[in-house]
Amino acid sequence: MSPTKEQILEALKQVYDPEIPVDIVNLGLIYDVAVQAGEVHVRMTMTSPGCPVGDFLAREVERAIMKLPGVETVSVELVWEPPWTPERLSPEAKQTLGW
Repeated sequence: MSPTKEQILEALKQVYDPEIPVDIVNLGLIYDVAVQAGEVHVRMTMTSPGCPVGDFLAREVERAIMKLPGVETVSVELVWEPPWTPERLSPEAKQTLGW
């Protein structure tokens, strides 16, 4: 059985941007998660198009999701529209960052 979107988002809360002490879900970097018969597709962004850790984070997302039971394949799509803004931060992230 495939994991739910919620289970995937929980797993992704273990992935952190190495430059920011907040997980990528609370940073607002995950735009969409689609699950179908063991296949997971994630649409995500970075805090800026020139972010040097984009490929690293995409691999970490793939690793975190592949650990879940029922996952056969993971594809990660980096997108730049809509652009990330600090408004995407969760209340937890804003508190952690002192905003």
